[in-house]
Amino acid sequence: MEKKISEIFGSMVFNDDVMRERLPKEVYKSLTKTIATGKTIDPTIADVVANAMKDWAVEKGATHYTHWFQPLTGVTAEKHDAFISPVGACKVVMEFSGKELIHGESDASSFPSGGLRATFEARGYTAWDPASYAFVKDGTLYIPTAFCSYTGEALDSKTPLLRSMEALSNQALRILRLFGDTQSKRVDITVGAEQEYFIIDKKMYDRRKDLVYTGRTLFGAPAPKGQELEDHYFGPLKTRIAAFMSDLDEALWIMGINAKTKHNEAAPAQHELAPIYATANIAVDQNLLTMEYMKKIAERHGLVCLLHEKPYAGVNGSGKHNNWSISANGKNLLDPGKTPEENMQFLLILAAIIKAVDDYQELMRISVAHAGNDHRLGANEAPPAIVSVFVGEELESLIDSIVDGTAYKGAKKAMMDLGIPTVPVFRKDTTDRNRTSPFAFTGNKFEFRMPGSSQNIAMPNTVLNTAVAESFRQFADELEQAENLESAIARLIKKTFAAHKRIIFDGNGYSEDWEREAAARGLANLPTTVDAYKTFMDPKNIALFSSHGVMSETEMRSREEIYFENYAKIVNIEALTMIVMASRDYIPAAERYIAEIANSAAKKRIVCEGISCTVEQDIIRRLSDLVAQAYSAIETLKSEESTAASIEDAKERAEYYCTKVLPVMTTLRAAVDGMEVLTSSDLWPVPTYGDMMFRV
Repeated sequence: MEKKISEIFGSMVFNDDVMRERLPKEVYKSLTKTIATGKTIDPTIADVVANAMKDWAVEKGATHYTHWFQPLTGVTAEKHDAFISPVGACKVVMEFSGKELIHGESDASSFPSGGLRATFEARGYTAWDPASYAFVKDGTLYIPTAFCSYTGEALDSKTPLLRSMEALSNQALRILRLFGDTQSKRVDITVGAEQEYFIIDKKMYDRRKDLVYTGRTLFGAPAPKGQELEDHYFGPLKTRIAAFMSDLDEALWIMGINAKTKHNEAAPAQHELAPIYATANIAVDQNLLTMEYMKKIAERHGLVCLLHEKPYAGVNGSGKHNNWSISANGKNLLDPGKTPEENMQFLLILAAIIKAVDDYQELMRISVAHAGNDHRLGANEAPPAIVSVFVGEELESLIDSIVDGTAYKGAKKAMMDLGIPTVPVFRKDTTDRNRTSPFAFTGNKFEFRMPGSSQNIAMPNTVLNTAVAESFRQFADELEQAENLESAIARLIKKTFAAHKRIIFDGNGYSEDWEREAAARGLANLPTTVDAYKTFMDPKNIALFSSHGVMSETEMRSREEIYFENYAKIVNIEALTMIVMASRDYIPAAERYIAEIANSAAKKRIVCEGISCTVEQDIIRRLSDLVAQAYSAIETLKSEESTAASIEDAKERAEYYCTKVLPVMTTLRAAVDGMEVLTSSDLWPVPTYGDMMFRV
């Protein structure tokens, strides 16, 4: 199997090995220089690269090519064109030009633009991202691209990400130069996205309109057993799940995706896949591919992959832990080394990151804001909506000593001895983990744990890159003017840690005490997506993105419009689905059971006059009350949904859905879930939580 994996890994990717083999030496050197430095590709080599790429793709079974891009829908888009070109009346040849490789045209009016494009202004452009490898999938050559409007505004998630990577690299190099690094030409951002997901049997999925239309269960009483025994986490894989995971691994390895870890997660029917790190733009592309393959391969096994952040109420939600680091010349810049107290470069970079998260905590929250994520943040294993940084006991002690001006006593390198002669003694980490922290340092990287499982991680990384770039810029501006650089660096580190220590927190992020303490510290608490979106156009955010060329104010305003519209549309779909299900499925089921119970009681009295029917009467009374509550909630929900849908302003419409519609949805759910508990399982029209989570 080892030989097979090494043979198939990346076999459908036009990667560096393929380019070295198929491109002329000078063309290969020119292209790899473009990829390594982030500079513009030499247009004179485009035709050669395109022809080699086409020949390779055709050998892999491709007949078409597509510019694969990330519009502001949260998913990917593709338009397939055949390689064929006519020769005479009855013949064709397979051709692919440099022009077709470098850019394409797409109808931009049919994608979200937030007012950047009118319906009649249709032209948009895709532009090749040479730093993200092309690949063949399902008979088509996929070319990762950026997507922009006719007037040049970014209409996608990738363009701002690439700009943010460039901004961070430029400013980080200024910092490295201060420490004598003249060799590094670029600072790379590496990302590893751990992907959580749920699996459900497809036959059950097909019977749940809420899952089909919205991705989450809008109704459902808790199962007798959930995750309270903690027996599913890291437990043995069920046969169907193991087979699915095996096929998924192979499919991802063929695409050059380093799928490394797989295991059962905390909730029943929940699982996780973790890859090895890749450069940020490649990691984003690969995570989008991973989600696509999860869905496709699950269907082959008679399963459905649920990527919603909270498909089942009351149990663990699904996130996407975004592991982020920066490196130069192959060296991890977030590695503290054995003596972090003496590593001034590391401490300065650490200070810059802490400052960035504190200065732009609202943007960090916005980057993960999504209607689905509102159901997850702050519950079970998900971090709270309040952004904070966990650095661990060792680094926090070091920071305290720097701020207080006291001597630092390094943490002891303790050994772990379990007292079992046959079990080896091993070195214990100097600090523990904090699973409730939104942004945690984990040895040589930061783990941003707030993104939702269904989300494109481009925006979280765009925000993080740009915020850190701004800290680096401010630091470089100050230090480049210093007369005594060493003293200036020490002063700046101390000043920064002191000014931003409020964002550091190592306690329980789930507790109410933390919410009160965070408020006392002056940290932002934006519990809902709508609360977060309201801060997007704050002047400091506009200044951040525009000053680094990541997004213009116009591009930001378009996204603000899209954000509010998307939120309103999601809640609208959920509300309409609830109305349909409650009216057509649940109330009729409960009424049938009421009639059945009433008929049973009447027959009992015929057979045995005067017999007690208090049980039947109690069930009928309680169930009838719940039916009445559900019906009343349906009528209220219809009214509130209609009012919300009629509001023209996107921000006001989203806020109305959040504050007026969602509470009615909660009321309706409570009534229906109560009906489920009382109604015979034979008459209940859909699979229950117990069915869906435990029968996979």
